[in-house]
Amino acid sequence: MSDMTDQEKQLVEWLADMNEDDAFALAKRMLLEQGANPMRVLDLCRAAMDIVGKRFEKGEYFLPELVLAGEMLENIGAIAKPLIKQAPGGEPKKLAKVLIGTVHGDLHDIGKNIVTFMLDINGFDVKDIGVDVPVKTFLDEINAFQPDVVGLSGFLTLAFDSMKETIEAIQGAGMRDKVKIMIGGGQIDEIVRSYTGADAFGTNAVQAVTLCKGWSGVAA
Repeated sequence: MSDMTDQEKQLVEWLADMNEDDAFALAKRMLLEQGANPMRVLDLCRAAMDIVGKRFEKGEYFLPELVLAGEMLENIGAIAKPLIKQAPGGEPKKLAKVLIGTVHGDLHDIGKNIVTFMLDINGFDVKDIGVDVPVKTFLDEINAFQPDVVGLSGFLTLAFDSMKETIEAIQGAGMRDKVKIMIGGGQIDEIVRSYTGADAFGTNAVQAVTLCKGWSGVAA
């Protein structure tokens, strides 16, 4: 996003630097007083979260910063999303369907919420089914929602077994070849991906969006 105005650059900078109050006040002013395009403001949020993700990967940011980032996105999104629906032409056509939830035995939802938000503003049709989700609920929701991608989230190491169990159940129900499965959260790597039987793993929301775009045939 090299064509940003000074004000837009300021918003991205404040969001990336965790300057919550100033960032929210500026985003609110842009949306409600200046009539800024809500999709543009969400694009700026996405640019800021790209920076946050990189800082997290480098060890400059930690979980508290991700929590705050998620809260900032939620607050700005609460103002922007209703404006998108009011705009001429309404919301853009949705891309692939993504079903996401934290597997049973795990109550962490910060990472999942950020992924859900990022997928949403990138045009995916996302259904978030919450935390501590039993295997049967995943199967029922896959049947009902018919997603293209299933995202299994889990922060605790015990979640790896739950992920494996859930994916095996999807296989057993004859639905495995109909969905791509990504996993994320905590200390997930290629070894865990192989153990669970998932198609791919992501360590942050940006990677999750890139995966879904790749599987949907959309340029990242």
